[in-house]
Amino acid sequence: MGRASPSASFSTCCFKKNSPGPSPGTPLTESLLPTGRGDTFTINCSGFDKYGVDPAAFQAVFDRKAFRPVINKSNPTHVNISFTLSAILEVNAQLQLMTSFLWLNLIWYNPFIRWNPEECGGIRKLSIATDNLWIPDIFIKEFMDIDQTPTGLMAYVTSEGYIRYDKPMKVTSICNLDIFYFPFDEQNCTLTFSSFIYTVETLVLGLMKEVQEISNTSQNVMQNKGEWTLLDIHQRKVKMTMGTNQYDEIIFYVAIRRRPNLYVINLLVPSSFLIVIDSLSFYLPAESEIRPPFKMTLLLGYNVFLLMMSNLLPDTGTPLISVYFALCLSLMVLSLLESIFITYLLHLVTTQPPPMPRWLHSLLLHCTSPRKCCPIAPQKGTKGLGLTPAHLPGLKEPMELVGKVPGPQEAELNGFPDSTRTWQEDEARKQHLVSLWVQFSHMMDTLLFRLYLLFTATSIITVIVLWSI
Repeated sequence: MGRASPSASFSTCCFKKNSPGPSPGTPLTESLLPTGRGDTFTINCSGFDKYGVDPAAFQAVFDRKAFRPVINKSNPTHVNISFTLSAILEVNAQLQLMTSFLWLNLIWYNPFIRWNPEECGGIRKLSIATDNLWIPDIFIKEFMDIDQTPTGLMAYVTSEGYIRYDKPMKVTSICNLDIFYFPFDEQNCTLTFSSFIYTVETLVLGLMKEVQEISNTSQNVMQNKGEWTLLDIHQRKVKMTMGTNQYDEIIFYVAIRRRPNLYVINLLVPSSFLIVIDSLSFYLPAESEIRPPFKMTLLLGYNVFLLMMSNLLPDTGTPLISVYFALCLSLMVLSLLESIFITYLLHLVTTQPPPMPRWLHSLLLHCTSPRKCCPIAPQKGTKGLGLTPAHLPGLKEPMELVGKVPGPQEAELNGFPDSTRTWQEDEARKQHLVSLWVQFSHMMDTLLFRLYLLFTATSIITVIVLWSI
Protein backbone atom coordinates (compact mmCIF):
# COMPACT_ATOMS: atom_id res chain seq x y z
CA MET A 1 0.00 0.00 0.00
CA GLY A 2 1.03 3.67 -0.39
CA ARG A 3 2.14 5.96 2.43
CA ALA A 4 -0.20 7.07 5.16
CA SER A 5 -1.96 10.42 5.14
CA PRO A 6 0.26 13.37 6.20
CA SER A 7 -2.34 14.37 8.77
CA ALA A 8 -1.75 11.21 10.76
CA SER A 9 -0.30 11.78 14.20
CA PHE A 10 3.42 11.42 14.73
CA SER A 11 3.09 8.57 17.20
CA THR A 12 0.52 6.50 15.33
CA CYS A 13 1.40 7.00 11.67
CA CYS A 14 2.21 3.71 10.02
CA PHE A 15 3.36 2.29 6.74
CA LYS A 16 2.42 -1.29 5.77
CA LYS A 17 5.34 -3.50 4.75
CA ASN A 18 5.21 -5.04 1.31
CA SER A 19 8.24 -7.28 1.84
CA PRO A 20 10.69 -7.93 4.62
CA GLY A 21 13.72 -5.69 4.94
CA PRO A 22 16.98 -6.51 3.17
CA SER A 23 19.15 -9.34 4.44
CA PRO A 24 22.16 -8.54 6.61
CA GLY A 25 24.46 -9.14 3.68
CA THR A 26 22.70 -6.71 1.34
CA PRO A 27 25.02 -3.85 0.31
CA LEU A 28 24.12 -0.36 1.54
CA THR A 29 23.46 0.89 -1.97
CA GLU A 30 20.95 -1.88 -2.48
CA SER A 31 19.20 -0.99 0.78
CA LEU A 32 17.80 2.14 -0.85
CA LEU A 33 16.32 0.23 -3.78
CA PRO A 34 12.61 -0.59 -3.73
CA THR A 35 12.01 -3.99 -2.20
CA GLY A 36 8.31 -4.24 -3.02
CA ARG A 37 6.08 -1.67 -4.65
CA GLY A 38 7.63 1.39 -6.24
CA ASP A 39 7.08 3.65 -3.22
CA THR A 40 8.56 1.41 -0.52
CA PHE A 41 12.13 1.76 0.78
CA THR A 42 13.72 0.17 3.83
CA ILE A 43 17.07 0.64 5.55
CA ASN A 44 19.26 -2.30 6.45
CA CYS A 45 19.74 -1.87 10.20
CA SER A 46 20.60 -5.40 11.33
CA GLY A 47 22.80 -5.46 14.38
CA PHE A 48 21.39 -2.26 15.88
CA ASP A 49 20.47 -4.12 19.02
CA LYS A 50 24.07 -5.22 19.60
CA TYR A 51 26.15 -2.23 18.56
CA GLY A 52 23.65 0.61 18.65
CA VAL A 53 22.68 2.62 15.60
CA ASP A 54 25.01 2.20 12.65
CA PRO A 55 25.57 5.62 11.00
CA ALA A 56 26.60 3.97 7.77
CA ALA A 57 23.08 2.63 7.33
CA PHE A 58 21.76 6.19 6.97
CA GLN A 59 24.63 7.64 4.97
CA ALA A 60 22.90 7.26 1.63
CA VAL A 61 19.89 9.12 3.05
CA PHE A 62 22.11 11.87 4.46
CA ASP A 63 23.69 12.33 1.03
CA ARG A 64 20.25 13.12 -0.42
CA LYS A 65 19.50 15.98 2.02
CA ALA A 66 19.90 18.59 -0.72
CA PHE A 67 16.90 17.19 -2.59
CA ARG A 68 13.23 17.11 -1.70
CA PRO A 69 12.55 13.59 -0.39
CA VAL A 70 10.03 12.19 -2.87
CA ILE A 71 10.14 9.19 -5.19
CA ASN A 72 8.05 10.83 -7.89
CA LYS A 73 8.98 14.49 -8.33
CA SER A 74 5.44 15.32 -9.47
CA ASN A 75 4.06 14.46 -6.02
CA PRO A 76 4.07 17.36 -3.52
CA THR A 77 5.51 17.04 -0.05
CA HIS A 78 2.93 17.50 2.69
CA VAL A 79 4.17 19.50 5.67
CA ASN A 80 1.95 19.79 8.73
CA ILE A 81 2.44 22.85 10.93
CA SER A 82 1.71 23.62 14.54
CA PHE A 83 3.12 26.01 17.12
CA THR A 84 2.81 27.00 20.75
CA LEU A 85 2.87 30.70 21.60
CA SER A 86 4.61 30.69 24.97
CA ALA A 87 5.20 34.41 25.59
CA ILE A 88 4.54 37.87 24.18
CA LEU A 89 7.70 39.74 25.08
CA GLU A 90 6.90 43.21 23.75
CA VAL A 91 4.41 45.13 21.65
CA ASN A 92 5.97 48.29 20.22
CA ALA A 93 3.23 50.73 19.24
CA GLN A 94 5.67 53.20 17.68
CA LEU A 95 7.33 50.67 15.36
CA GLN A 96 4.15 48.57 14.98
CA LEU A 97 6.00 45.39 16.01
CA MET A 98 5.14 42.42 18.19
CA THR A 99 7.95 40.36 19.71
CA SER A 100 6.87 36.87 20.74
CA PHE A 101 8.41 33.52 21.58
CA LEU A 102 6.99 30.36 20.07
CA TRP A 103 7.81 26.72 19.51
CA LEU A 104 7.36 25.75 15.87
CA ASN A 105 6.46 22.12 15.10
CA LEU A 106 6.81 20.61 11.62
CA ILE A 107 6.02 17.06 10.45
CA TRP A 108 6.62 15.68 6.98
CA TYR A 109 7.18 12.31 5.31
CA ASN A 110 10.50 11.04 3.97
CA PRO A 111 10.04 7.76 2.06
CA PHE A 112 13.79 7.04 2.14
CA ILE A 113 14.06 6.80 5.94
CA ARG A 114 12.18 3.61 6.84
CA TRP A 115 13.21 0.50 8.67
CA ASN A 116 11.73 -2.62 10.15
CA PRO A 117 11.71 -2.25 13.95
CA GLU A 118 11.68 -6.04 14.40
CA GLU A 119 15.01 -6.29 12.59
CA CYS A 120 16.46 -3.20 14.26
CA GLY A 121 16.32 -4.13 17.92
CA GLY A 122 12.81 -2.80 18.43
CA ILE A 123 13.87 0.81 17.68
CA ARG A 124 10.88 2.78 16.43
CA LYS A 125 12.11 6.35 16.84
CA LEU A 126 15.51 8.01 16.45
CA SER A 127 16.82 11.51 16.97
CA ILE A 128 18.97 12.70 14.07
CA ALA A 129 20.79 16.01 13.67
CA THR A 130 18.92 18.33 11.35
CA ASP A 131 22.15 19.06 9.46
CA ASN A 132 21.83 15.59 7.95
CA LEU A 133 18.21 15.95 6.84
CA TRP A 134 16.18 17.87 4.29
CA ILE A 135 14.26 20.59 6.15
CA PRO A 136 11.35 22.44 4.52
CA ASP A 137 12.03 26.17 4.17
CA ILE A 138 9.01 27.33 6.18
CA PHE A 139 9.18 30.99 7.20
CA ILE A 140 6.91 33.65 8.71
CA LYS A 141 6.08 36.42 6.26
CA GLU A 142 5.69 39.09 8.96
CA PHE A 143 9.14 38.33 10.35
CA MET A 144 11.14 41.59 10.67
CA ASP A 145 14.38 40.45 12.30
CA ILE A 146 17.28 38.06 11.86
CA ASP A 147 16.44 34.44 12.56
CA GLN A 148 18.17 33.58 15.84
CA THR A 149 17.18 29.91 15.94
CA PRO A 150 19.98 27.96 17.63
CA THR A 151 22.03 25.65 15.44
CA GLY A 152 22.65 21.95 15.96
CA LEU A 153 19.01 21.06 16.64
CA MET A 154 17.75 17.50 16.46
CA ALA A 155 14.73 15.97 14.73
CA TYR A 156 12.81 12.80 15.57
CA VAL A 157 12.49 10.17 12.87
CA THR A 158 10.10 7.22 13.10
CA SER A 159 10.44 3.83 11.49
CA GLU A 160 7.50 4.72 9.20
CA GLY A 161 9.45 7.59 7.67
CA TYR A 162 7.85 10.56 9.44
CA ILE A 163 10.10 13.36 10.66
CA ARG A 164 9.17 15.76 13.41
CA TYR A 165 11.19 18.95 13.74
CA ASP A 166 10.63 21.31 16.71
CA LYS A 167 12.49 24.57 17.04
CA PRO A 168 12.21 27.59 19.36
CA MET A 169 11.81 30.96 17.68
CA LYS A 170 11.94 34.54 18.88
CA VAL A 171 9.68 36.23 16.36
CA THR A 172 9.65 39.99 15.83
CA SER A 173 6.73 40.43 13.47
CA ILE A 174 5.02 43.47 12.04
CA CYS A 175 1.52 44.04 13.37
CA ASN A 176 -1.03 46.72 12.54
CA LEU A 177 -1.78 48.10 16.02
CA ASP A 178 -4.84 50.16 16.91
CA ILE A 179 -4.14 51.99 20.19
CA PHE A 180 -7.26 54.17 20.34
CA TYR A 181 -8.64 52.25 23.35
CA PHE A 182 -5.29 52.12 25.20
CA PRO A 183 -4.89 50.74 27.88
CA PHE A 184 -8.04 48.66 27.25
CA ASP A 185 -7.01 47.79 23.70
CA GLU A 186 -7.18 44.46 21.90
CA GLN A 187 -4.86 43.70 19.01
CA ASN A 188 -5.15 41.18 16.19
CA CYS A 189 -1.75 40.22 14.80
CA THR A 190 -1.08 37.70 12.05
CA LEU A 191 1.54 34.99 11.62
CA THR A 192 1.64 33.75 8.02
CA PHE A 193 3.56 30.52 7.36
CA SER A 194 4.72 29.86 3.82
CA SER A 195 7.64 28.54 1.78
CA PHE A 196 10.39 30.53 0.12
CA ILE A 197 10.80 28.55 -3.08
CA TYR A 198 8.39 25.62 -3.12
CA THR A 199 5.11 26.23 -4.95
CA VAL A 200 1.83 24.39 -4.41
CA GLU A 201 2.94 21.81 -6.98
CA THR A 202 5.85 20.75 -4.79
CA LEU A 203 4.88 21.59 -1.19
CA VAL A 204 1.45 21.61 0.49
CA LEU A 205 0.87 22.95 4.00
CA GLY A 206 -1.53 21.51 6.53
CA LEU A 207 -2.33 21.59 10.25
CA MET A 208 -0.77 19.12 12.64
CA LYS A 209 -3.63 19.64 15.12
CA GLU A 210 -6.80 21.66 15.40
CA VAL A 211 -6.38 25.41 15.77
CA GLN A 212 -8.51 25.37 18.93
CA GLU A 213 -6.02 22.98 20.51
CA ILE A 214 -3.19 25.32 19.50
CA SER A 215 -5.04 28.22 21.13
CA ASN A 216 -5.80 26.33 24.35
CA THR A 217 -2.24 25.09 24.72
CA SER A 218 -0.84 28.57 24.17
CA GLN A 219 -3.28 30.08 26.69
CA ASN A 220 -2.23 27.56 29.33
CA VAL A 221 1.45 28.26 28.77
CA MET A 222 1.00 32.05 28.76
CA GLN A 223 -1.12 32.12 31.93
CA ASN A 224 -0.27 35.14 34.14
CA LYS A 225 2.85 36.03 32.19
CA GLY A 226 3.67 39.50 30.94
CA GLU A 227 1.59 42.52 30.04
CA TRP A 228 -0.52 40.81 27.39
CA THR A 229 -2.99 37.97 27.59
CA LEU A 230 -3.92 35.68 24.73
CA LEU A 231 -7.60 35.73 23.78
CA ASP A 232 -7.81 33.31 20.87
CA ILE A 233 -6.11 32.03 17.74
CA HIS A 234 -7.83 31.50 14.39
CA GLN A 235 -6.46 30.29 11.08
CA ARG A 236 -7.17 30.52 7.39
CA LYS A 237 -5.50 28.75 4.48
CA VAL A 238 -4.91 30.70 1.30
CA LYS A 239 -2.81 30.56 -1.84
CA MET A 240 -0.59 33.52 -2.66
CA THR A 241 0.01 34.26 -6.33
CA MET A 242 3.29 35.83 -7.43
CA GLY A 243 3.57 36.07 -11.18
CA THR A 244 2.77 32.63 -12.56
CA ASN A 245 3.55 30.79 -9.30
CA GLN A 246 1.26 29.97 -6.41
CA TYR A 247 2.43 29.35 -2.86
CA ASP A 248 0.55 27.64 -0.08
CA GLU A 249 0.02 29.79 3.03
CA ILE A 250 -1.55 29.30 6.45
CA ILE A 251 -2.47 32.53 8.23
CA PHE A 252 -2.88 32.46 12.01
CA TYR A 253 -4.76 35.36 13.60
CA VAL A 254 -3.50 35.95 17.13
CA ALA A 255 -5.92 38.03 19.25
CA ILE A 256 -4.28 39.53 22.35
CA ARG A 257 -5.42 41.95 25.03
CA ARG A 258 -3.44 44.29 27.25
CA ARG A 259 -3.63 43.97 31.03
CA PRO A 260 -4.63 47.54 32.04
CA ASN A 261 -3.98 47.37 35.80
CA LEU A 262 -0.61 49.15 35.63
CA TYR A 263 -1.97 52.03 33.57
CA VAL A 264 -5.16 52.42 35.60
CA ILE A 265 -3.17 52.73 38.83
CA ASN A 266 -0.44 55.00 37.43
CA LEU A 267 -2.41 57.12 34.97
CA LEU A 268 -6.16 57.16 35.47
CA VAL A 269 -6.31 57.16 39.28
CA PRO A 270 -3.93 60.12 39.90
CA SER A 271 -5.52 62.12 37.10
CA SER A 272 -8.99 61.46 38.51
CA PHE A 273 -7.87 62.53 41.99
CA LEU A 274 -6.58 65.86 40.67
CA ILE A 275 -9.73 66.58 38.68
CA VAL A 276 -11.94 65.72 41.68
CA ILE A 277 -9.95 68.05 43.94
CA ASP A 278 -10.28 70.80 41.36
CA SER A 279 -14.05 70.26 41.22
CA LEU A 280 -14.25 70.45 45.02
CA SER A 281 -12.52 73.83 44.88
CA PHE A 282 -15.83 75.29 43.69
CA TYR A 283 -16.96 75.07 47.29
CA LEU A 284 -14.56 77.89 48.07
CA PRO A 285 -16.32 81.29 47.96
CA ALA A 286 -16.11 82.93 44.57
CA GLU A 287 -14.90 86.18 46.17
CA SER A 288 -12.17 84.33 48.10
CA GLU A 289 -8.63 85.41 47.26
CA ILE A 290 -7.18 81.94 47.81
CA ARG A 291 -9.26 80.26 45.13
CA PRO A 292 -7.27 81.31 42.01
CA PRO A 293 -3.87 80.44 43.58
CA PHE A 294 -5.25 77.06 44.67
CA LYS A 295 -6.42 76.27 41.14
CA MET A 296 -3.10 77.46 39.73
CA THR A 297 -1.25 75.05 42.04
CA LEU A 298 -3.45 72.15 40.90
CA LEU A 299 -2.87 73.06 37.25
CA LEU A 300 0.91 73.07 37.72
CA GLY A 301 0.72 69.75 39.57
CA TYR A 302 -1.29 68.21 36.73
CA ASN A 303 1.29 69.33 34.16
CA VAL A 304 4.09 67.80 36.24
CA PHE A 305 2.08 64.56 36.44
CA LEU A 306 1.68 64.45 32.65
CA LEU A 307 5.42 65.01 32.13
CA MET A 308 6.34 62.23 34.55
CA MET A 309 3.89 59.73 33.05
CA SER A 310 4.50 60.53 29.37
CA ASN A 311 6.78 57.49 28.98
CA LEU A 312 3.83 55.19 29.76
CA LEU A 313 1.76 56.57 26.89
CA PRO A 314 2.12 55.33 23.29
CA ASP A 315 4.44 57.43 21.17
CA THR A 316 2.24 57.32 18.07
CA GLY A 317 -1.43 57.81 17.43
CA THR A 318 -4.02 59.47 19.64
CA PRO A 319 -5.39 57.03 22.21
CA LEU A 320 -8.59 57.74 24.09
CA ILE A 321 -6.68 58.26 27.33
CA SER A 322 -4.75 61.15 25.73
CA VAL A 323 -8.07 62.76 24.82
CA TYR A 324 -9.16 62.29 28.44
CA PHE A 325 -5.99 63.98 29.73
CA ALA A 326 -6.45 66.84 27.26
CA LEU A 327 -10.05 67.36 28.44
CA CYS A 328 -8.94 67.30 32.09
CA LEU A 329 -6.28 69.89 31.38
CA SER A 330 -8.73 72.03 29.42
CA LEU A 331 -11.28 71.95 32.23
CA MET A 332 -8.67 72.94 34.79
CA VAL A 333 -7.50 75.83 32.60
CA LEU A 334 -11.11 76.91 32.03
CA SER A 335 -11.76 76.72 35.75
CA LEU A 336 -8.76 78.91 36.49
CA LEU A 337 -9.76 81.47 33.86
CA GLU A 338 -13.30 81.51 35.24
CA SER A 339 -12.02 82.15 38.77
CA ILE A 340 -9.84 85.02 37.51
CA PHE A 341 -12.76 86.50 35.60
CA ILE A 342 -15.10 86.28 38.60
CA THR A 343 -12.50 87.92 40.84
CA TYR A 344 -12.11 90.73 38.31
CA LEU A 345 -15.89 91.07 37.90
CA LEU A 346 -16.56 91.27 41.64
CA HIS A 347 -13.84 93.87 42.00
CA LEU A 348 -15.28 95.87 39.11
CA VAL A 349 -18.87 95.92 40.35
CA THR A 350 -17.82 97.29 43.77
CA THR A 351 -16.37 100.38 42.10
CA GLN A 352 -18.33 101.14 38.95
CA PRO A 353 -20.62 98.34 37.71
CA PRO A 354 -20.96 98.34 33.90
CA PRO A 355 -24.42 98.18 32.34
CA MET A 356 -25.67 94.66 31.68
CA PRO A 357 -26.59 93.81 28.08
CA ARG A 358 -30.22 93.03 27.47
CA TRP A 359 -29.54 89.51 26.16
CA LEU A 360 -27.54 88.70 29.27
CA HIS A 361 -30.31 90.03 31.50
CA SER A 362 -32.82 87.85 29.64
CA LEU A 363 -30.53 84.86 30.13
CA LEU A 364 -30.46 85.51 33.85
CA LEU A 365 -34.27 85.69 33.88
CA HIS A 366 -34.44 82.20 32.36
CA CYS A 367 -31.68 80.67 34.48
CA THR A 368 -32.53 82.04 37.91
CA SER A 369 -35.67 82.33 39.99
CA PRO A 370 -38.04 85.24 39.38
CA ARG A 371 -37.41 86.72 42.81
CA LYS A 372 -33.69 87.09 42.11
CA CYS A 373 -34.22 88.60 38.68
CA CYS A 374 -36.98 91.11 39.40
CA PRO A 375 -35.89 94.67 40.31
CA ILE A 376 -36.05 95.48 44.02
CA ALA A 377 -37.64 98.86 44.64
CA PRO A 378 -36.39 100.93 47.58
CA GLN A 379 -38.76 101.22 50.53
CA LYS A 380 -39.10 103.91 53.12
CA GLY A 381 -37.68 103.27 56.52
CA THR A 382 -34.92 100.94 55.26
CA LYS A 383 -31.31 101.72 55.93
CA GLY A 384 -30.06 100.39 52.65
CA LEU A 385 -30.21 97.55 50.11
CA GLY A 386 -27.89 94.53 50.37
CA LEU A 387 -27.18 91.91 47.70
CA THR A 388 -29.55 89.01 47.33
CA PRO A 389 -28.14 85.69 48.58
CA ALA A 390 -26.48 83.68 45.81
CA HIS A 391 -25.53 80.05 46.09
CA LEU A 392 -22.49 78.30 44.69
CA PRO A 393 -22.00 74.56 45.01
CA GLY A 394 -21.23 75.45 48.65
CA LEU A 395 -23.19 77.94 50.77
CA LYS A 396 -21.98 81.51 50.61
CA GLU A 397 -22.99 84.44 52.78
CA PRO A 398 -24.39 87.51 50.99
CA MET A 399 -21.90 90.32 50.49
CA GLU A 400 -22.79 93.94 51.07
CA LEU A 401 -20.87 95.65 48.31
CA VAL A 402 -22.47 99.12 48.65
CA GLY A 403 -22.67 101.20 51.81
CA LYS A 404 -25.80 102.37 53.58
CA VAL A 405 -28.26 104.63 51.84
CA PRO A 406 -29.64 107.52 53.98
CA GLY A 407 -33.32 107.24 54.89
CA PRO A 408 -36.01 109.82 53.89
CA GLN A 409 -36.30 111.44 57.38
CA GLU A 410 -32.52 112.03 57.50
CA ALA A 411 -32.61 113.56 54.02
CA GLU A 412 -35.47 115.96 54.93
CA LEU A 413 -33.54 117.15 58.01
CA ASN A 414 -30.63 118.01 55.76
CA GLY A 415 -32.94 120.19 53.65
CA PHE A 416 -32.44 118.39 50.31
CA PRO A 417 -35.49 116.15 49.81
CA ASP A 418 -35.49 116.08 45.96
CA SER A 419 -31.77 115.56 45.46
CA THR A 420 -31.70 112.92 48.17
CA ARG A 421 -34.56 111.01 46.56
CA THR A 422 -32.75 111.09 43.23
CA TRP A 423 -29.54 109.93 44.87
CA GLN A 424 -31.40 107.11 46.57
CA GLU A 425 -32.87 105.92 43.28
CA ASP A 426 -29.42 105.99 41.65
CA GLU A 427 -27.96 104.00 44.49
CA ALA A 428 -30.82 101.51 44.31
CA ARG A 429 -30.32 101.02 40.58
CA LYS A 430 -26.57 100.69 41.12
CA GLN A 431 -27.03 98.13 43.84
CA HIS A 432 -29.53 96.20 41.74
CA LEU A 433 -27.02 96.17 38.87
CA VAL A 434 -24.36 94.92 41.26
CA SER A 435 -26.74 92.17 42.36
CA LEU A 436 -27.32 91.11 38.74
CA TRP A 437 -23.60 90.89 38.02
CA VAL A 438 -23.01 88.87 41.17
CA GLN A 439 -25.81 86.52 40.15
CA PHE A 440 -24.22 86.18 36.74
CA SER A 441 -20.87 85.24 38.29
CA HIS A 442 -22.54 82.68 40.55
CA MET A 443 -24.43 81.26 37.58
CA MET A 444 -21.13 80.81 35.70
CA ASP A 445 -19.61 79.11 38.72
CA THR A 446 -22.53 76.72 39.08
CA LEU A 447 -22.59 75.92 35.36
CA LEU A 448 -18.89 75.05 35.32
CA PHE A 449 -19.26 72.94 38.46
CA ARG A 450 -22.06 70.95 36.83
CA LEU A 451 -19.86 70.50 33.76
CA TYR A 452 -17.18 69.05 36.04
CA LEU A 453 -19.67 66.62 37.54
CA LEU A 454 -20.91 65.54 34.10
CA PHE A 455 -17.35 65.00 32.85
CA THR A 456 -16.38 62.99 35.94
CA ALA A 457 -19.47 60.77 35.71
CA THR A 458 -18.94 60.20 31.98
CA SER A 459 -15.28 59.29 32.54
CA ILE A 460 -16.10 56.78 35.27
CA ILE A 461 -18.81 55.10 33.17
CA THR A 462 -16.48 54.93 30.13
CA VAL A 463 -13.67 53.29 32.13
CA ILE A 464 -16.06 50.75 33.65
CA VAL A 465 -17.52 49.85 30.25
CA LEU A 466 -14.10 49.49 28.55
CA TRP A 467 -12.68 47.49 31.46
CA SER A 468 -15.60 45.09 31.64
CA ILE A 469 -15.76 44.28 27.93
